[in-house]
Amino acid sequence: MPPSDRYRRGERRTSAEPLAAAWEPDATQAMRRPRKKSGMKKLVSNYGWRIYAIPVLLVLTALVVLDTVQPKTGAGGETGGTNAAETPVSTPEAPASEVQKQKPVLNIPTAELPGGPAFSENGVGTFKAIAGAGQRIGDAGAQKFRKYAIAIEDGVNAADYNDDAAAFARTIDGILSDPRSWIGTKQVALQRVEGNQNPDFTVTLTTTKTTHTLCGKEIPFETSCYNPGQKRVVINVARWVRGAMVYGPDLAGYRTYVINHEVGHALGNGHAACQENDAPAPVMMQQTFGVSNDFVSQLNAGQDVVPADGKVCKTNAFPAG
Repeated sequence: MPPSDRYRRGERRTSAEPLAAAWEPDATQAMRRPRKKSGMKKLVSNYGWRIYAIPVLLVLTALVVLDTVQPKTGAGGETGGTNAAETPVSTPEAPASEVQKQKPVLNIPTAELPGGPAFSENGVGTFKAIAGAGQRIGDAGAQKFRKYAIAIEDGVNAADYNDDAAAFARTIDGILSDPRSWIGTKQVALQRVEGNQNPDFTVTLTTTKTTHTLCGKEIPFETSCYNPGQKRVVINVARWVRGAMVYGPDLAGYRTYVINHEVGHALGNGHAACQENDAPAPVMMQQTFGVSNDFVSQLNAGQDVVPADGKVCKTNAFPAG
């Protein structure tokens, strides 16, 4: 269409053409005195359909602001908490071996820590391996062969192991090489290696504070444990120094028991119950807390393998007596 015809009245305007009045108004329009437009009409005339979009945009903006400041509701229906998507949740390690399932009201006099000397409560969470290695011990046809190292946490006072780290290591070696210990079951063979030789587990003398971190504090009594995430047999220095009520003054007997019990967890064994009154307790019974099934069952809130059947055993430090 020629440019002169584009603006002729009656011709259709193309999409690229600007909005404009006809160039040739009729005589009636030319004679009519233009009226002054009202405010709203003037806005409509100036901005067209856009003027109607402004209220809609204002409403949408208000809704967005309201949604932003309102607290989010979690999956459990509680408000005011942090949005789970904004807080990374770490995957917990496998639980330590002595962790309690619930928190019942406990009345277990044999679980209390005996009185005695002071012990190291605060360590730094790092460990120093004790140098030393040995030959394989145990049956040649044993199904399980495990290498172990020995360490002491930095911060444990030397007095807690008689100022002799090498003697502490010899005590551990002597317990594990005893023919009544795990090698006596004919199912286990062991070998001491250096700390940097990829041991399957490390027996570690540990302060109470670090023990609570590695073992948990669900059980309200001092305890030791096996922490599978760190492959560490955690020996609580409080128990190493003072022992357990049921062992009385037999501190050496308790130390033998606690090493065999926690190494038993490292070997894959779970807890056990007293099977017969006045019989030797299984080494995998939680003798640190007592040798009464009723007491141990109460401690584990009835969710472990120990029934509250009234049976009471005698202390026993070895798995293959």
